[in-house]
Amino acid sequence: MELVYNLEYNTEREMLIIPEYGRHFQKMVDHAITIEDREERIKVANAIISVMGNLQPHLRDVPEFNHKLWDQLFIMSDFKLDVPSPFPITSKELLQQKPDPLDYPQNFPKYRFYGNNIKRMIDVAMSWEKGDKRSGLEYTIANHMKKCFLNWNKDTVEDSIIYKHLTELSQGEINLEASGELLTDTDIFLQNKIVKTVPNNRNKKQRSNNSNNNNNNNRSKKRY
Repeated sequence: MELVYNLEYNTEREMLIIPEYGRHFQKMVDHAITIEDREERIKVANAIISVMGNLQPHLRDVPEFNHKLWDQLFIMSDFKLDVPSPFPITSKELLQQKPDPLDYPQNFPKYRFYGNNIKRMIDVAMSWEKGDKRSGLEYTIANHMKKCFLNWNKDTVEDSIIYKHLTELSQGEINLEASGELLTDTDIFLQNKIVKTVPNNRNKKQRSNNSNNNNNNNRSKKRY
């Protein structure tokens, strides 16, 4: 008796155009292309669309979803399937067209630890008329700059340095050095940073203590 080995290896198979549907769907589409009878070919194509819709039954009656299924059918056939579509057929050239590259903003700030948003805030402040509203925004920006400075530099920082950087970033439009106003104390910023890390450890200790107390109570109840 002669044994016939008819095995297929993935390395010998053709690449799947849309792998999500699997190889059996691809074989169905390939078979539909070879059907010479037009009516039979249309019937098979509609049957394939119906099976594709059954994979997501909650979407198969949505017109936009049906349009997507027909597009995928033509894509899997490499646009060789000659059947009418209830939706406009997207051309192969349009699908292969590469999008235009995005213009990412190229910002190279001198003091990167302040971030790009600080520069935007400064630009907004300079666009306002001088007055109490603008003055309040300027001091808010200065306080935020001090906070950002301390996030990257662990040591304390003098208000004069923050004012100097603010004047430089605003190209001399904002100058708070002569005002004599004091910014938020450095110790407050540093304490807030420490407080953010402490509660987690405290909560863990409290949970462990509570669990130990509950275990001890349960043990005492079992004894009696």
